[in-house]
This record gives sequence, C-alpha cells and structure tokens, in this order.
Amino acid sequence: MTEGPQPDRDHALALVATTREVLDHPGVHEGLLADWERRRIAAIRLPGRRDDVLAARLLVRLCAARHTGRTPAESAPAQRCPECGGSGHGRPYLPGLPGVGVSMSHADGLVAAAVGPGAVGIDVEPAARRPGPLRVLRRLLPEAEVAEAAARPDPGPALLRLWVRGEARLKAGGQAGLRLSEWTDGDRAAVVAVATEADRVTRGGVTWDGRTGAGCTRAGVTGAGITGAGAARVGITGAGGGTPDPVPVIGFAR
Repeated sequence: MTEGPQPDRDHALALVATTREVLDHPGVHEGLLADWERRRIAAIRLPGRRDDVLAARLLVRLCAARHTGRTPAESAPAQRCPECGGSGHGRPYLPGLPGVGVSMSHADGLVAAAVGPGAVGIDVEPAARRPGPLRVLRRLLPEAEVAEAAARPDPGPALLRLWVRGEARLKAGGQAGLRLSEWTDGDRAAVVAVATEADRVTRGGVTWDGRTGAGCTRAGVTGAGITGAGAARVGITGAGGGTPDPVPVIGFAR
C-alpha cells in the first residue's frame, strides 16, 4: 500500500460533482470497482441511474484517497449489514481504517461523497427539487422543523434543506451530537448536507491537471487502476475554484 499522511482526525472532507465530471475523470474508472459492485450496477435498468451509482462509487474513492493519502485503487469502500452480517450492503466503511467514516449520495446527475473521523453521512439533491408531501415529511422529520419550514412564503427550498439534513443525519447513524453542515453548490445547482463527528468540514469538487471534462474522454479500462504519480493528481477545488472551502457547523443533531 502506498505510504501517505494519516487521516486528519479534526475534519471531514466532502466532494460534490456532476455525474459527468466524475465519469470523465482520468484518475478513476469502472475497473476500480469490486465484482459485487459491478454486478449491482449492471442490474440497474435505467442508464442515468446506473451512471449516477457508478459515479458515486468512484467519487467516494477520490474522496477517501484525498483524505487518507491512499491511491483511489486502495480506497475501495466495503459494506456490511449490521442486521444480517452480510457483505455488499449496509453502511459503507473503509477496510483497515476503523476510525474513519465514509458516505456517498447520488441524485439525478449529481453525486457527493464524504470521509471523516467517526460517523459521517452526506446527502445531495438538485436545488430545484421539492420534497413532499407534508404528511410524509412529518413522519420522517422533526415535526416542529417541518412546520417552521412549511410556514414560509416559499416553503420549498427550506423543506429541501431540511430533507437533505435529515438524510445526512440518518446515514451517519442518527445519534445525538452529530454536527450538521449544509450549503448550496451554485455551479452544480445542488443542495448538500453533511452530518459528522468532526469539528469542521472541508468541501470541494474534482479537478485534474487544470483540465475540464470537455477535454477528456471517459475512462472505461479495466485492471489494477492508476497508482503512484498518476494517482497523486487527484485533487479538489473549492466552489469557485482555488483552494477548498471550510464549511461552518450550523447545528447539532438532537
């Protein structure tokens, strides 16, 4: 395994991208996936959803590689079900890093991934999406918060933010004391939320060698994947380019 810095125990890293940005990234490709992941993706009938799931699983490798110092090929998440003990489903985790949490999300051409110390959960939704109906939201989310959001002149955006926060919190385990961060990625028209035990969250997108997706082809080769110097070019950018942005904690899960 490639030597690298130890994971930062004080902060979580969250990456947001479009599905196309990830599929066009030369640092990751479908050959990095485990056999069970490829079988699961092959069974998805809708091409758009299939691409979203693939992109989310590749993005989480980029995120884990950046956070841990490993290469994307060494950053494959595994899954284990706490109820049946079976593998291939349940909450994802990084083998060999028991103190590091990992999460991923996808929705209609958007993908997100988060890695950080302890429990972590991430959710992404298109900013134009409107969750509902209210009777369903009241069953799934804190009733007082739903009522407050629904009372606004335009309740849709507030309800959406409430929804992504609830989904992120659920993916992180839902326990009390989780720190919640939420923001809007204007470049991708996405609303994102992260629930984490970390003190801070660094957010970013994906980049490589200063190029954009339009100048690259989709990587579809198989094999061991990119290692060494090639993997070191995996990078992240802030919402407007440049360095990643720290995201303030907005509250705690109750």
